Amino acid sequence: MGNLKAVIVQCGQEEYALPLNIVISVEKLQHVNPIPHLPEYMLGLMKIRGELVPILDFQWILYDNSAKEHKNAKVVVVKTEGLDIGLLVLDAKEILDISKDQFSSSELLAHSKTPYFTTIANLEERMITVVDPQILSERLTGMEVIGDYIRALKAKEM
Repeated sequence: MGNLKAVIVQCGQEEYALPLNIVISVEKLQHVNPIPHLPEYMLGLMKIRGELVPILDFQWILYDNSAKEHKNAKVVVVKTEGLDIGLLVLDAKEILDISKDQFSSSELLAHSKTPYFTTIANLEERMITVVDPQILSERLTGMEVIGDYIRALKAKEM
């Protein structure tokens, strides 16, 4: 892995890095239209800049509790192969340049429950886990359903 420019977000007490080249925007959490019968981490759809974006509670995915009521909660909209998704996090803190010599491998990254953790940035006073939203979206139950739903809505608009 080469150098990485990333948006640093917080979930729980930990920091996570989302590659800047796939981050579309950072938004305040607004009204989310729930969709029944989807997993608890899938909050529903939020209209962002005229587009419907599925909102995933990343705090829930990682720690089984929601970031919805947190006053600094942010939605980080990221581009994946299939569709844009919004990750609800406790906070979006900064943009950081991480050099390749700060990355370290960890056996924990190979854990089957977190294949979307790609590496860890080992900085002087902090460790930041790098997340691949593409792998995350491919592994989550219900993403194919929500993708089909959004594509059907867009087809109706045309």
